[in-house]
This record gives sequence, structure tokens and C-alpha cells, in this order.
Amino acid sequence: MPAPPAQPQASRAKVTGVVLFYLFAALAMVMANKWVLNETPAPLFFLTTQLFIAVCLFLIADTLRMLPDRLTFDVKVCKGLVPMVGLSVLGLSLSNFTLKYVDASVYQVARGLVLPFTVAVSGVVLHTRPSLRILFACAIVTMGFFCGVFLDRIPMSLVGVGFGVASSTVTATHSVVIKQSLEVVNKSTILLSWYTNLLSIFVLAPIVFLTEGSAVMKLLFGVDELVREPGVMSPLRTFVIGSLITGVVGFMMSLASLLSIKVTSPITHMVSSAVRGVAASMLGVWFFQEVISGGRAASIAIILGGSVYYTWVKHLESEAAKADGPAYERVPMGDVERGQGKPE
Repeated sequence: MPAPPAQPQASRAKVTGVVLFYLFAALAMVMANKWVLNETPAPLFFLTTQLFIAVCLFLIADTLRMLPDRLTFDVKVCKGLVPMVGLSVLGLSLSNFTLKYVDASVYQVARGLVLPFTVAVSGVVLHTRPSLRILFACAIVTMGFFCGVFLDRIPMSLVGVGFGVASSTVTATHSVVIKQSLEVVNKSTILLSWYTNLLSIFVLAPIVFLTEGSAVMKLLFGVDELVREPGVMSPLRTFVIGSLITGVVGFMMSLASLLSIKVTSPITHMVSSAVRGVAASMLGVWFFQEVISGGRAASIAIILGGSVYYTWVKHLESEAAKADGPAYERVPMGDVERGQGKPE
């Protein structure tokens, strides 16, 4: 009977395609974000533009019937997603500021405390008791963070590290709230991404006007393009191209996350996240001439090792418990990339 052997092969091909799609989208988001943030003085306006482009793509995809769920707009749903949207806006803003002040190659180090904070927040809010092996994994990750921040010969921006720690705290809280938010949209990740992107624009717009109004005006109508060296891209052109790239990739991330959750296993997802982290460091060196010292490399390896160990332990514990439904909750791996409200 040839049918049974054929199924695993098709499944492996599908998983491989989804993982590669996710890796491409995540890496493109990191590099494009860093490229623009190196040039623009208005990171929140940049984030708002990304969200607006993603919302437009959601509407186009919905019109063409390309999404598994039809887009809606319900005031009651909006009210139910207030905590989620607030945390999403704060988390994405802090992530952008982190990436602005630290090298792309060590971005995941600056946000390396996401896993320990998530376990801590889950313990406080959800009253879960992590096992000793889970605590050991968190200790490994924490050690990797401190090695990269304080023991490396290349100093890391303390401002960037501060934003990274704050971003990690918000991301950890977000990972707990997102489960409740999925219930508001009937567990539809597409609808959750749609509402989060749309409502985040309304939250960010007045903040951008109050805090970055002059910078936005200078960016859009400034005259510094006239004195730009020949062959060097102007800040405005960099902003426009970067916004288009990251807006499209941000929309792709929503789809990639949906596919990743449905097709891949938790271990496969975490390993692909580890590969993405290493690739992001290498691309940072290549594109932005950043330096990866031995200390930074060791820090990245320790954080990734602890994260993979956590995933393995969590998988074993969920298998042993044989709980109904998905017992594993994915922990964000420092996404640079705009999360787009995805449960990762």
C-alpha cells in the first residue's frame, strides 16, 4: 500500500516550505528595520507606516478571498482587545527603539530576557509552577544575557539594553494576554492580526503627532536631499522603500506565523527561530559591517542553547501530561520583526 509512505514525504515538504518562508520573512524584517532606523529620526512614524501598509494588504487579500477568515470590524471586539493592542503598541515601539540603538547582530541579546520574563509572568498571572528544568533553562538564558551585556569587550549601548529589557517585559506580558485575546476573535489568528494592526494605527497616530511631528515634517519636506552626496540614498527614499518592504514583510509574517503554528511542531519552530537568530547576526555583520566578538558569539550561543533546551523540556512535560489541546505556549524569540499580533 503506497499511500501511507507518501503522506510523510508531502508533510516534510510542507513543513520545510513553511519554515523557509518564516525564516525569510523574519530576516527580511530585521534587516530592513535596521536599515531604515539607522537613517530616520522618527521610529514611531516608521512603525505607523508599516502598520498602515499591512492593513491595506489585509483589505486587498480579504477582497480577493485569500484569507481563511473574512475581516470584520466589531466595536465589542475592539473593546475586548484594548489590553492586547496597548501591549502590542508598547512592545513594537520598544523593539524598534532597541534595534535603533543596538547592532542588528546582537538584537536578540538585548532582548534575551524574554524567556525568563515570560516564565515569571506566567507564574504570577496564571499561577503556574515551572519545573526545576524550566528554571534551569531560564538561568542559562539569563547567564547568556549578562555575558553579552557586561562581559564582552565591545560595549553595548546601555540605552539600547534598557529598551531591550523593557521590550522583553512587555513581550512576556503580551504572550500571556494573547491567549485571552484569541478568545475574543473566536481563536482566529488572522482576525487578531487584523484588529491589532488596525487599532494600533489609531493609538500611534496622536503619539506620533505629539512626539515626532517636527521630525516627520523634516523627513517629508526637508531639504537635506539637495546636499546629499551623489549615489547615496536620501533619508526620505530610504524611509519609503524600507516602509514598503517592512509593511509587506509584516503582512507576510502574519501568514507565516499562522502557517507555522498549524504545520510545524514547537521544537521545529524553536529550532527555526534559533537558526534565524544566527542568520540575523551574520547578516548584520555583512550588511552593516558590525563586529561579532567572541563574547557576543558566546552570548548568542548560550541564549539560543537555553531557549532550545526550554523547548525540549516543555515538549517532554506536555507529552507526559497528555493534556487536552495545545499544552505548549510558544515564547517569542526576540522578534525584531514586527510581531503583527501573532501568537508565536
